Amino acid sequence: MVHDAPMTESFPRQKALTRSFRLGAPRGFQVNAQRQIVIFIRSESGRSPAGDLWCAQPAEEKASAWIERRLVDSATLATGDIPEQERARRERMREVTEGITAFSADHNFSRATFVLNGELYVVDIPADASATISAPVPIATGGGCVDPRISPDGSRVAYIRNNGVYLADCATGECAPLVEPDPSESTVSWGLADFAAAEELERIRGYWWNPDSQSLLIERVDESAVEIAWISDPAHPQQPAREHRYPFAGTPNADVRLVHVDLNGKQQDMEWDREAFPYLVTVTTSGSSPTFSVMSRDQQRVQINALNGHQVRELALRTDLPWYTVFPGVPCLNDSGQLVEIRPIGNSFRLCLDGEPISPEALQVDSLLQANEPLVYTGSTDPTATEIVVHTATEIVVHTATEITPFPGVHSAVVDTPLAVVASARLDSTRTVYRLIDIRDPEITLHEFASHAETPVITPRVSLELTGPHALRSAIIWPENHVPGTKIPVICAPYGGPHAQRVLHAGIAYCSDQWLANQGFAVVITDNRGTPSRGPEFEYSIDTNIAEVIVQDQIAALTELSERFPDLDLDRVGIHGWSFGGYLAALAVLVRPDFFHAAIAGAPVTDWALYDTAYSERYLGTPQNNPGKYEAASLLNKASGLGSPLLIIHGLSDDNVLAAHTLQLSSALLEAGKDHAVLPLTGVTHMTPQEVVAENLLLTELRFFQEHLGNVR
Repeated sequence: MVHDAPMTESFPRQKALTRSFRLGAPRGFQVNAQRQIVIFIRSESGRSPAGDLWCAQPAEEKASAWIERRLVDSATLATGDIPEQERARRERMREVTEGITAFSADHNFSRATFVLNGELYVVDIPADASATISAPVPIATGGGCVDPRISPDGSRVAYIRNNGVYLADCATGECAPLVEPDPSESTVSWGLADFAAAEELERIRGYWWNPDSQSLLIERVDESAVEIAWISDPAHPQQPAREHRYPFAGTPNADVRLVHVDLNGKQQDMEWDREAFPYLVTVTTSGSSPTFSVMSRDQQRVQINALNGHQVRELALRTDLPWYTVFPGVPCLNDSGQLVEIRPIGNSFRLCLDGEPISPEALQVDSLLQANEPLVYTGSTDPTATEIVVHTATEIVVHTATEITPFPGVHSAVVDTPLAVVASARLDSTRTVYRLIDIRDPEITLHEFASHAETPVITPRVSLELTGPHALRSAIIWPENHVPGTKIPVICAPYGGPHAQRVLHAGIAYCSDQWLANQGFAVVITDNRGTPSRGPEFEYSIDTNIAEVIVQDQIAALTELSERFPDLDLDRVGIHGWSFGGYLAALAVLVRPDFFHAAIAGAPVTDWALYDTAYSERYLGTPQNNPGKYEAASLLNKASGLGSPLLIIHGLSDDNVLAAHTLQLSSALLEAGKDHAVLPLTGVTHMTPQEVVAENLLLTELRFFQEHLGNVR
């Protein structure tokens, strides 16, 4: 289904109104192969932010046609206020939609639960496509509910309210607290992921049902030792500043515990050496036994534990230098009791069973989707690595992989053998296709899910290149009407940091870059050393000096590309980015203004001691033990080197990269006598979902580069 924007509408306006084309696309898929049901979230159009709950089922038993039906229309339900804890969760998840943003289904997919602006609901899932859809049932909790999870047997819903975990009986609607902080414990919460886990360790959940539905594993977080960052809104000085517990590098983290709680509220701490392993990284209740992994403060040692009731048994102790890389889906036990991990072996991240690699050496594995045979995982082939594909493997046939994705591109999947929903994007299209397949015969599409996402008014024109001894991946985006032989200014648009790959085999990833290019620029994106999907050596290259390597690689790649493509004018080079990309952009004009002639830095980290423990210390250690690394990576002591125009943009409500980063850099630049510009965004966090802000940011950036790179359209 194709959805087009009005013919006269600009790309910046369209991107803002569609929230980067996320609205209207199906997402959050959950699959039950036994009952032949797929549940997912989708809004009614590419401009509607409110997600509804949908299900897909075969039209009739064993029929080839599947029917999509809306289970819940969020617009028809009464709503309340979004709780502050939910707003924080959405910020950690970079969630830009509204309405139903998540749901939980029981093991048999007989019912599901969700919250809508703090109000709790339960809805029955129809047995088949001919069954009547029942209206969702509200449960009177008093509002303020966060992250409800239904028990595997479907009898109860657990949810978070007022920093405690509550239970609702699905049959009677009765609600009662299961565990909650003592009134004197103002810094204690139950069931919410701690900041370090949610922001940096890819764990957004803080409690888990055990398979028997008779108990839960719940994270208890005490932030009393964590320093306070005060986030204020200078545009509204009458409003008080908001207290935000923020673990600055080298300062105390939250005290985190994992507690077994039965339905009567009886608690039992899961014991491990919390001083040696303060980070709770993963918790998994599937497989032959629940497992959890914990990590040392220096992030070089990880202990993997299994649970037998209240008893903790160590399964493995891993030591990885210079740091342990966290991957989605692992570690865990499969149903056969084998430990499934992704490990650095040689120069590859390999899928392993009980420590032995089973994936091909040439494949860089980056996530586990299913732990039982056939194992299903994603990965890419080095060195091109612009494609992310879905593979299956069996223990019997080791060191081989069967690709189940249909064409070159970027793919992800949700699997319940033998069914899988595969999302696929390709370089020659801006459309993402969502297919239901049987992984035993993946070329046959059982069903293609409707997407209401709009088609961008921009069609990217991208060439992918490799440069230099490190085979750096680059994408060049040319203006639509570029005349070969005409020199044009260059804008570099990297992210450049760990855990984020920009050069991908997916057209949708380059729409904003193409719009900028169409104004008379060549946009060049390079994934420097330290970015993912290239193996341990490439990832670990930033350990010695993060600042030197990333700028060096950007210059080396662009220099070689200009030799291949003389139309790239290296006398007019700009650079822009957000977050780590903002750090890289500002760094570039501070240390190499001779090469980079203008920069826009969005929400940049300027002093890594001002950033959080889990991220800064992974790459730099603590400021106390490694002051030289922090000094080398800081922008503040490089302010006197600014020799090109610099625009810094920052949301004043950012609770991830605090606005203090920009304010301190601006002060250092002023002290050094260096002209620069600062654009503060009132009420904006690390994201910019506000339509007017998002649209005009693109236009502001364009005007800046037109002014400072010159001779453009």
